[in-house]
Amino acid sequence: MKAAVVHDFKSPLSIEDVAKPEVAPDQIIVKIETSGLCHTDIHAAHGDWPVKPHLPFIPGHEGVGIVEQVGPGVTVVKEGDRVAIPWLGYACGTCEYRAFGRYVAKVPAKVDPFEAAPLACAGVTTYKAVKMSGARPSDLVAIFGIGGLGHLALQYAKIAGASVVAVDLVDEKLELAKKLGADYTVNGRKEDPVEAIKKLGGVDAAISLAVAPKAFEQAFRSLRRGGTLVFVALPADNYMQLPIFETVLNGIKIVGSIVGTRLDLAEVFELHADGKTQVIYEKRHLEDVNHAFEEIEKAQVAARLVFDMM
Repeated sequence: MKAAVVHDFKSPLSIEDVAKPEVAPDQIIVKIETSGLCHTDIHAAHGDWPVKPHLPFIPGHEGVGIVEQVGPGVTVVKEGDRVAIPWLGYACGTCEYRAFGRYVAKVPAKVDPFEAAPLACAGVTTYKAVKMSGARPSDLVAIFGIGGLGHLALQYAKIAGASVVAVDLVDEKLELAKKLGADYTVNGRKEDPVEAIKKLGGVDAAISLAVAPKAFEQAFRSLRRGGTLVFVALPADNYMQLPIFETVLNGIKIVGSIVGTRLDLAEVFELHADGKTQVIYEKRHLEDVNHAFEEIEKAQVAARLVFDMM
């Protein structure tokens, strides 16, 4: 089977034929139909983070496909089921942090596999982040970074009943945000997002999805008293400046949000099957993976890229 393989953090990915795995007890074999490209894949392939993957490895964590084989002991899915393989593919299922166990997620029949792929990471991640923000009707929520994650976070915040300020550096992405329901848009290249948001009275919550510490700092300063800042993006530059005095004096809450549970993902799929969200994506072929990386790094993609593996 074909795969894009990372052999070195400084080199392009290579397209190779790799051995098809054999099914084992409690495992399944999935024939991948679609695979979304997340900025996380790029960070992993470049070794950007303090914790680096072991080389060589095959990136990708938004896979959707058909169950081809089922190993002994598997009861949750059967051959022929369409499933998504999320970022958190397994867990012990016993400790307080891993109570949801090992999983793939069944994809509802009404959800297209090209749309299901981004929902398996970008969708569930931002859905959980909006939950962590405490967004509710009458709240004003800022989304910093309108792209693969941000265009979905915006929609989940609207579903929660909040008004939304979309912040980005690209006019085309802000136009997309307006089409998806953003109440206000701010181009950070043309005006100071903090000043623009403060004119609105500040936000009750800010969700930081842009991979730049400066965006995190701007999100913090855009909060009104008692506001919540949700960290989601994982920039290569791992540090930001945070004022202690203002954090304490204004009762600011800062929370980290990583992906979501399988229950969150089921809710994400249900919302989409009911027509309450849109996934904006463009198709690519696996052979174009290195160019696709460049497109995302240069902000040339409106929202999400999905590889057609059929």
